[in-house]
This record gives sequence, structure tokens and C-alpha cells, in this order.
Amino acid sequence: MKNVQITNTEVLSDHWYVLRKFTYRFQESGQWIERQREAYDRGNGAAILLYNRERATVILTRQFRLPTFVNGNETGMLIEACAGLLDKDNPEAAIRRETQEETGYKLGEVEKVFEAYMSPGSVTEMLYFFIAEYTPMMKVEAGGGLEHEEEEIEVLELPFARAWEMMEGGDIRDGKTIMLLQHVRLRGLL
Repeated sequence: MKNVQITNTEVLSDHWYVLRKFTYRFQESGQWIERQREAYDRGNGAAILLYNRERATVILTRQFRLPTFVNGNETGMLIEACAGLLDKDNPEAAIRRETQEETGYKLGEVEKVFEAYMSPGSVTEMLYFFIAEYTPMMKVEAGGGLEHEEEEIEVLELPFARAWEMMEGGDIRDGKTIMLLQHVRLRGLL
């Protein structure tokens, strides 16, 4: 294990989330090496894939994502599993809240399946991944996100086979969604 010392932290931006520039030293082969890196801190988050075994369907969302637009996604629209920031909640409470806000479904049991750093070279976020079975009776409101969060989310109920084809064909390009679709398939849930 390398010894690491943070020698300076500078806030470069704190408009939307916090971008910091770190100066740090680490020991390698007995030598101290100094580096500088930037890290974007947006807090930790959670993602969930809702699935229905009887109907062989999943619930996904579609919304505009500016970073994808400026990086070549012609419309900026992205199909994703429901997700959101923890906002000081524990991961399960946060994903229950986000699921109801975004999709309109009030969940019963949820299962945490893994956690991962999604972009560890530049973003501090740890993402907690969940799956949950849903039924049409769990739909308690329209979903679509919160107006004050500037969310305009379309809720999609898709046959799992269609979602898989969309992933293979490049219509689903969101990493967390791909990971959850693969997880459900590997476990033989759909």
C-alpha cells in the first residue's frame, strides 16, 4: 500500500457540485512523488432496475443529459435505470425516494446487489446498485421527476428482450443501466 499525503486542496468550482484540485504526494519505491489531480464531488448515489417476472418487463427512464449531448449524443436523450443522489439518506431510503419521484412506483422489497465507483479517475461518487420486482399495482403516481429539480423524465416500460436489444444496438449507453441489465440476465431473473 502506498503512503499518500494530501498537501493542498483548492476549490475550483462549487456551482452545481464541487470541483477540487488536489496536490498530493505518494511514496513509490522509497521515493516521494508529487502530483496534482482534479476530482468532482457530487455525493454518492443509488440506481435501481425494476423488473416484472410475470410480464418479463423492466422500467427505465428517458431524459435529457447535457454531458452526453456535448459529447456526441445528437439528441442528448439517454435511457437509464432510475437513479439519484443519496442526499444524506442511506442508499436504500434514497433509492426508494428516487423510484417514486422518477417512476411513480412505491416499492416493496429491494435488493442491494453491489456498489461501484463509476468514474474513479475524476469523480468521487460511489454508486449503490439495487434491483426490485414491481407490479402495476405499485404505481401510485405519474412519476417524471420533480419540477424544482428541473427533471423532465419519461417513464418507459419495456419488454426485457427489447431493452437487451437496445443495449446491444447502442440505444442504451448508460453504464449503470447496462450493468443492471446484465446482472438481471446473469441471475436468470428475466
